[in-house]
Amino acid sequence: MAQSAASARRLVRTALAAWDLEDQIDDATVIITELVSNAVDHGRHTSIRVLLSRPAEGRVRLGVVDRSKDLPVLRTDSHGDQLRGRGLVLVDALAERWGTELHRWGKQVWGELRCESARPGSTHPEVADHGSG
Repeated sequence: MAQSAASARRLVRTALAAWDLEDQIDDATVIITELVSNAVDHGRHTSIRVLLSRPAEGRVRLGVVDRSKDLPVLRTDSHGDQLRGRGLVLVDALAERWGTELHRWGKQVWGELRCESARPGSTHPEVADHGSG
């Protein structure tokens, strides 16, 4: 998981810097780390796919695709010293919105950040990275 998350964070930092959105890097790297962690822990395959896109002006979408159709669960309860299982609480707090898209072969879990582009009209095509889980 550590290697996959590190690769995903590098991809996010590179894409956001290219899009002149450095002010979003901190939140985006936390979001992608949590999404990658969930995909590695719960996916049914040895690889995942990390996606970054600009679906609209003023938005960045970070997504992770895995082979599992199990929906993520936002856990807000606290059971003693349980340290795992609350990554989506961070995603929910940092992302303007997040969700899941089911596919016949698995799912994509994504989070979106609202941002102001330093270069108006700088919507770029999707950037993808294949990492191992």
